[in-house]
Parts: sequence; structure tokens; C-alpha cells
Amino acid sequence: MDLESGSRSRDSRFLKTYRTTLCLAYQSFGVVYGDLSTSPIYVFKSSFSGKLKDHENYDDIILGVLSLVFWTLTLVPLCKYIILVLGADDNGEGGTFALYSLLCRNSKMSLLNTANAAQEQLSAYNSGSSSKETRTSTLLKEFFEKHRSSRIILLLVVLLGTSMVISDGVLTPAMSVLAAVSGVQIKVPQLHENYTVFIACVILVGLFALQHYGTHRVGFLFAPILIAWLLCISGVGIYNMIHWNPSIVKALSPYYAYNFFKKAGKDGWKSLGGIVLCITGAEAMFADLGHFSKLSIRIAFTGVVYPCLILAYMGEAAFLSKNRADIQRSFFKAIPEAIFWPVFITATLATVVGSQAIISATFSIISQCRALRCFPRVKIIHTSSLVHGQIYIPEVNWFLMVLCLAVVVGFRNTDTIGHAYGLVVITVMFVTTCLMFLIIVTVWKRTVLSAILFVVVFGSIELLYLSSCIEKVPDGGWFPLLLSLIILSVMSIWHYGTSKKEAFELQNKVCLERLLSMGPSLGIVRVPGIGLIYSNVVSGVTPMFAHFITNFPAFHRILIFVTLQSLTVPKVPANERFLIGRIGPPEFRLFRCIVRYGYKDPRRDCYDFENHLIMKVAEFLQSEGEEGSSGGRAHGEMSMVGKLSSPVADAMAGSESNGGVGRRKKVGFRGVGVTDEVKDEVRELIEAKEAGVAYMMGHTCVVASDVSSFVKKFAIDIVYGFMRRNCRRPAAALGIPHTSLIEVGMVYHV
Repeated sequence: MDLESGSRSRDSRFLKTYRTTLCLAYQSFGVVYGDLSTSPIYVFKSSFSGKLKDHENYDDIILGVLSLVFWTLTLVPLCKYIILVLGADDNGEGGTFALYSLLCRNSKMSLLNTANAAQEQLSAYNSGSSSKETRTSTLLKEFFEKHRSSRIILLLVVLLGTSMVISDGVLTPAMSVLAAVSGVQIKVPQLHENYTVFIACVILVGLFALQHYGTHRVGFLFAPILIAWLLCISGVGIYNMIHWNPSIVKALSPYYAYNFFKKAGKDGWKSLGGIVLCITGAEAMFADLGHFSKLSIRIAFTGVVYPCLILAYMGEAAFLSKNRADIQRSFFKAIPEAIFWPVFITATLATVVGSQAIISATFSIISQCRALRCFPRVKIIHTSSLVHGQIYIPEVNWFLMVLCLAVVVGFRNTDTIGHAYGLVVITVMFVTTCLMFLIIVTVWKRTVLSAILFVVVFGSIELLYLSSCIEKVPDGGWFPLLLSLIILSVMSIWHYGTSKKEAFELQNKVCLERLLSMGPSLGIVRVPGIGLIYSNVVSGVTPMFAHFITNFPAFHRILIFVTLQSLTVPKVPANERFLIGRIGPPEFRLFRCIVRYGYKDPRRDCYDFENHLIMKVAEFLQSEGEEGSSGGRAHGEMSMVGKLSSPVADAMAGSESNGGVGRRKKVGFRGVGVTDEVKDEVRELIEAKEAGVAYMMGHTCVVASDVSSFVKKFAIDIVYGFMRRNCRRPAAALGIPHTSLIEVGMVYHV
């Protein structure tokens, strides 16, 4: 009976896992594959936008383009991403920052923060590969550790890939929606181009105006639309192959790709800028990994997306082989008359879904950059209480909308936008390939030959496409380069200015014990309540607080120095988030708390954070009392804290039920196991909380020192200063109530 029960339990778990994976695979259609699935609308049109459409060997050219599309889809999305890159996840997260995070935790390559002993206590920091170091991985790690310039270049490469993804958030909606709307000219040929541009702009405005509702409200529609779209284009593809040219299947041979370059020559190389559009959105399979699982993404792509796309491209090529005159409108011309309007409507809806996916991805990556202090503070609204990844950033949303409309109105046709689009797509993929070389050697600890083989196979393909896209820079490719350069400059200068500000605080921090020893001469007064002092230093006292004390010698009875750390891990477990230690002897009532967040962790609102922090201090007092009775921890040593024992928990719960200031109630303790000293200190903590909690932050002005170069003065005084004045204030970003805030002004000469 036990064996039978165990067998049923295993079968039940397997069935549950099976259903969950299939459900995730179904949901991934609407989030991951929108961009990739709508690329057939414009790939052939963009590929034949140059002299290729008038080539004398037209039949060979058609077969060659189809062969290149097939092998590009097979090698890059299928072999590179589905088989290899998905395995380089960072605790289930994917994307450019995930690769960088993985590298930083396995070697000293990071410029964002230095892994110290406190961070290394995290379980997430110890989840990497434990295999033996190879000689190559050791040499590579030592190279990055010794040469700071190499770490700077690595961060710039990561930020370049990130800025290109943000540029993708501008070009994808413009390209997809305009390409779909242009199909109406097949049935209404007299419709002027201005009207199609206007219709596309109206759809884009509506799309961005709906972003504040959040994807969870309309998300249930996404997957059915994309599945219906994939079934439509694959069905049309099968029909066109049977009706026009069944022999088109021979183009799957790589010989026809070779023959294409042999026949087309330089014109064939130029057309690669259009062919590369067949893999737009492939990076999303890795970037959106955190919302799904590797198995679900692999099932959805290999089982549905890949075969449907291949059938769609083969059908369109079969149509073009017999209808050369329709080469600039081949996708919509190839649709049978009877089902044109249903397919057209589905195409428009599919492009909206694909645009929605890249907009959401842009919000997500900017949130990651902001968490790691590589982007100015912006307002982040969580549109779902259940799924943290569903966020909305108003400033970024309207910025993307304005740029999308400018692209549609300015370029007016998909050929020019395609030149810009292809450059963005292939640049992001090449950045991933470069980072994967480091991952293979330093994280997976494989031989350098296997890493070189990966780069040679996939990097050579991407460099070939990249060279063709760069040739199109004067014809539209300049736009993503300019936009990415601006975004890269903003992120680099913000990171540089923030690091200089933190370096100044570290160099000018004050020893708290020394400050307190001067208490009698300063006449320091302790007032009722709790003071939360926010600073970036994890030891000593920030110069802001020392400046405050020397000018106003009074602070609260209980003082907690709070340091918020953003780490290069996706998420920090809740039981490892708080590190709490005592400063000085117990009678000082001074504590230090380090609060650690991953780049995908939600930040608590102020009220919840305040209650949680005070609860953790009470837990620390209890654990300190227990350790003290058995030869405990030295003062100043940081500790992760667990759960309160029943008596202390009851006391804290009683305080919570009483409300805020002016509603005091004497709290009693029940049970045994808590010393009188702990009871007194926790009671004092509760009374101080009821007396009021104040927040102290620095209101600093960062300026370059007089001996700085002109470039540094321009970056710090003008650009960084402008961004600091116009981005969200730190207090607003943390949700600190204005009535409880104390801001201390200082000038930092960096």
C-alpha cells in the first residue's frame, strides 16, 4: 500500500509539473514571441528593397533568401538561444544584466558594487558552478581584477546592449504597426501614404495610453491572438507552397545560401540588413526568462513558433517565385482573397501584442538599471499585486511614445525603419555572444576552445549581418546609434556621478564613537522617538549626519543607520535581507541595518518597511540576548535575524494593534526565555516607535573640485547636476512621508 501511495504521489507531482509547464508555454506566446512572430510581414519586403529585386537570376535569388532565412532561424534562435544561452540564467533570470550579474558573482568584474563578506553570506551568491577552476578561467579573472580599464569596458559593453534594447522599444512598435497598417493599401490602392501613417500613429497613441492599466488586465488576450496569428500564417504558407511552387522546399539546403552570395555578390551582402529582421525578438526568449521557465520557452518555440515561421516564409517565397511584380507587397498579396480581412485584422492585433511585449521589457530593464544605480530615479508603478515584473514607468512610457511617433512620421516607410531596426537587433545579439564567451570560461569553466568555437560559429554570423547593417547607417541606421549613444551617456554619467558621491562619503565618514565621546562638549540631547538615518556607508557615520550634529546637537533616543544595497543578484531571500548590528554599548541605543535588495526585488512602501525594520531590530535584540548569555557576539558585528520568540512577538503585535503616536498602551510579556534586559530594551523600542519615527536624508549638491578637468566638470556639474535636479527625489523614490522627513544640505566636492 505504501508503494502504491508513493507511486500515486509521484504521478500526481509529475502531472502537476507537466500542466504547469504547458500553461507557462501557452502564456509565453503572448509575452515572448510577439516580435519574432510578426517578422514575416516585412522580412522579404526589406530584403528586396535595394537592387536585388531587379536581379537577372531572380529564381536563384528567391531560393537563396529563403535558405538564408531558414538557416538564420535555425542557427541563432534555435541553436544559440534555445539550446545554449538559456542555460546561462541567473537564478532563473535572463537578459544582458543577468549575464553581467553572473560574471560579477563568480569573479571581481563588477564596477557596480564590490562583493564583501556581508554579500557573500547570501545563498544567491553561492549558487554558481562549483567545478574546478581551469587555468584559462583563473588567468581571465586575474586579468579583470588587475586592470580596472577592462572592467570599465565590460560595463560599457553591458550598458551598450541595454541602451540598444531601449532603442528596440522605440523601433519595434513603429516598424510592426506601420508594416501591418500598410497592408490596407492592397485593397485600397488609392489610399495616400499620409493616411496609413496617421492610422499607425493613432494605434500607437492608443497602445501607449493603455500602458498604465498594466498588462495583467489584457494579458489573457495575448496568447490566443499570437496562436491564431501563427496558425494563420502557417496555413497560408502551406496553401501557397501547394498552389504556387511545391519545389520551394529545396531551398532548405545550405547550397542555395552559398549560391545566393555567388550570384548576387555585393547586392546580396547589402540585402542581409533586411534578412536579419527574421530574428527580431529572439533575444526576448532569454530576456523574459524570469517570467517563465527554460522548458516552457523551449517547448513553445520548437513545437509551435519555429515550424509555423518556417512554413510562413516558405509559402511567401513560393508566391514570390511566380509573382515577381508583387515583391514589395508580397506578404499581404500572398493571402488568399477569401481570408484577407481576417488575416489583416489578426496581423494588426499581433503587432500590437508584439509591441506591448517590448514596451514591458523596456520598463523591466530600466527598472533593473535604476536598481543598480545606472539610471536616474524614475517613478515605478506596480500594476499587479501578484506579479512583480508587471510595472509601469510613466516618464519612460511617454518618452517612448513621442519617439515612436517621430520615427513613424519622420521615416514614413518600413524600409528605412528596417535599416535602423536590423542594426539594433544584431548589436544586442553580438553583445550577448561576447558576454557568453566570458560565461563559458569563468562560470561554466569550460575550455577556451569551446568558448572560441561558440564565438566563431555565432559571432561570425552576427558580424556578417552587422557589417551589412552598418552600411545602412546613412539610410536610417544613424537613428538607433544616436539614440543609444544618448542613453549610454545618460547611464554612464549617472553611474559615474553616483560612484563619485559615494566615494566622497566613504573618504569623509566619521567614527561614531569619536563623535559620541565629544557629546558632553557638544551638549548632545536625546529626544523621544526613533531616527532612521539613511546613508550609503556601511561603517562609520556619513558626513551628512556629522554635519547635522555639529550644527544641531540633538538626535532621537533610538538611532538606526540604514543602508540600502542593490546587489547583482535577481532576488534576495526575505530571511537574508536584513543585516543588523549594534554600534557602541547597549546604553547608546544605536544600531546599524543593511537592507539588501536584488535588481528584481520589489521595494516596500515606507509604512511596511518601517514596521518590518523595527520588528527585525527587536529580533536582533532577542538573538543578542540569547547569544550574550552563552558568550555572545561582540558589539558591532552584523547579524541576520530570524523569528521572534513568542513573548517578544506578542509585545510587538500588541504595539502594532495600538496604532501610531499618542495611542500608547503598556505592553506586557508572557512566557519565559526572555531576559529582563531584552524586555526593557524591546519595551523602550516600542515606546520610541509610538513616540514617532523620523527619517533623515542628505540633500547634497555634488560639484566637481576646482582641480578637475573640463570633461569631468561638464559631466558632474552640468549633466549629472541636471539629472539630479530633474529626477525623482530620493525621499519620493523611497515613499518617505514629507511630514516625517529631515533633509540635511551639504556640498560634496568630488
